[in-house]
Amino acid sequence: MYTCSTFFQVEVFNDKAKTLWSSWVIKSETDNIFFSGDSGYGSHFKAIGEAYGPFDFAMIECGQYNTLWHDIHMYPEETAQAAIDIKTHRVMPIHWGAFKLAMHEWTDPVERLTEAAKTTPFELITPVIGSPVILDKASKSSTHWWK
Repeated sequence: MYTCSTFFQVEVFNDKAKTLWSSWVIKSETDNIFFSGDSGYGSHFKAIGEAYGPFDFAMIECGQYNTLWHDIHMYPEETAQAAIDIKTHRVMPIHWGAFKLAMHEWTDPVERLTEAAKTTPFELITPVIGSPVILDKASKSSTHWWK
C-alpha cells in the first residue's frame, strides 16, 4: 500500500512561503518515490532530501526553461543537482518531451541532462514517452531513443 505525503500543508497558509509546494513523496514499505512538479532550483531540494530521502526513484522536471522563467523551470544541469540534493538513486526527467514551449531545441533538455548525469551518483532513466516504467526493471527502459 502506498501513502502519499504532499508538501502542501493546509494548516500553514500563513507561513510566508515556507511550505515546500508542488511536489510529492510516495512512500511504501518497499519504495520511496519523489515527483517534483515545476520548480526553479533552490535549497528546498536539499531540505526535501534531508527530510524524506533517500529516494529509490525520482521524476524531476527538466525542460521548457528560459532565463525569464528560471524561478519556475530548471536548466538540465540544475535537474542533475536537484537529484543529488534529494539523494535519489534513479532519475527520470519529466516535462521535456511532450511539446515545445521554450526556445531551446526539443531534445536539448534530455541531451544536456544526459551529459550532466555522466558524473553523478544516480542512474538516469529515459523511457520512450508513454511506455511504462517498472521500478525494479527501470534501467532496461533507458535508451537514447530521441536521437
